[in-house]
Amino acid sequence: MKSKIALLILFLSGNLFAQEQKMTDAEITTFKQDVNVVSKKIKTLSTDFVQYKHLDFLSKDIETSGKMVFKEPALLSWQYKKPYNYSIVFKNGKILINDEGKKSAVDIGNSKIFGRINKLIVGSVSGNMFDDKEFTISYFKSKGQNIAKFVPKDATLKKYIKQIELTFDKEEATVVQVKLLESSEDYTRIVLKNKVINAKIDDSVFTN
Repeated sequence: MKSKIALLILFLSGNLFAQEQKMTDAEITTFKQDVNVVSKKIKTLSTDFVQYKHLDFLSKDIETSGKMVFKEPALLSWQYKKPYNYSIVFKNGKILINDEGKKSAVDIGNSKIFGRINKLIVGSVSGNMFDDKEFTISYFKSKGQNIAKFVPKDATLKKYIKQIELTFDKEEATVVQVKLLESSEDYTRIVLKNKVINAKIDDSVFTN
């Protein structure tokens, strides 16, 4: 029985290892090139998303959903539709928030955390994220996906965000998941789906 359990553990650990492996230097170079080639072609992007907020003390993740819209060079909108209406727009150096009609604005320059997150997300579709000297970046691969993990170098930011993971579809070289790991065991996972690239998007979408 013990030998069977040991074999099972080895099998499971082997599978887990196979699911995510470090990229070689050559693979990292190819991955970056693929992302940059695709991202340079992206002028606009809209995608549905489902967000899962994992809190250590809850047995079930909190689920919300909506639509994300990007327009170059740096217009970004997160529109939450379910179970409530809430939107965040990154525009002209500001974060515009509309909480079911209650509006507010934050200067990104005064919010280091929002600024870094915005830079990463915009960078994921503009191709400029891999040059960010404020993060230590590591690269992994799994079946059908590539993963870039960003660890903040800034001590203040690290108090709030332990790591940011961007998962890319290998074929499309575009982001399919964003995961923000907090300093605790809590994390936020955002799954992107139904992407539409380079459709016409009116600037009014970014009016909050």
